[in-house]
Amino acid sequence: MFNMTTIFEFEPEVRSPSSFQGDSHNISERDARLSQVKLLVLDVDGVLTDGGLYYSESGEVQQRFNIKDGQGLKRLMYSGVEVAIITAKSFSSTLHRAKDLGIDRAYLGIKDKLPTLIHLCQNLDISLSQVAYVGDDINDLEVMHVVGCPLTVADAMRANQDCALYVTKLPGGQGAVREICDLIVALQTVK
Repeated sequence: MFNMTTIFEFEPEVRSPSSFQGDSHNISERDARLSQVKLLVLDVDGVLTDGGLYYSESGEVQQRFNIKDGQGLKRLMYSGVEVAIITAKSFSSTLHRAKDLGIDRAYLGIKDKLPTLIHLCQNLDISLSQVAYVGDDINDLEVMHVVGCPLTVADAMRANQDCALYVTKLPGGQGAVREICDLIVALQTVK
C-alpha cells in the first residue's frame, strides 16, 4: 500500500451556456430563470448518488458520491449560490459528504420536503422563484412544482422529467450535479 499524495492542478472548466443542450423547454426561458438562482437544493439518493445502496458486513448503509459533483458544488458555492440538501433518508454517509463539501444546510429524514424548503427560504430571505431544486422521483414532485427552476437527472422518473425545466445528460451520481452547477455558474457569469 502506498502513502503518497500527488496534487494535480487543473484549469477550471468554463463552458458557455450555449454548450449545454436542453430539453424541449424554451432555452432562453431556462437560461433566464437559472441566471436568477440564489439557492440550489438537492435530493440525495438518485441525484448526488447513483441510487444504489451498499451494505457493509456490519449492515451499515454506504452511498457512492461522485467527486466531480463535489467540485461543481464547491465552485457554485464559491460563486455565491447557497446549497442545501433535503432528503427522505437518514444515512450517516450523507452527513459526512455534506460536511466534506461545506454544505451547512443538510436536512435528513424529511418525508414532506416542501415545509422544510419554505422554512429555509424564509430564513435565507430567498423567494421560491430563486430556487433550483434537483429531484429524481415522485416524492420530489411537490417541490419541483413550486420552485422557479425544477431540475432532474437523465435517469429520473418520467414524471420528474416532464416537470423539469432542464434534464441533465448524465445520470444521478455520475456527474449530473456537476453539469447543473456548471450551467448555473456559466449563466450567472454572463449576467
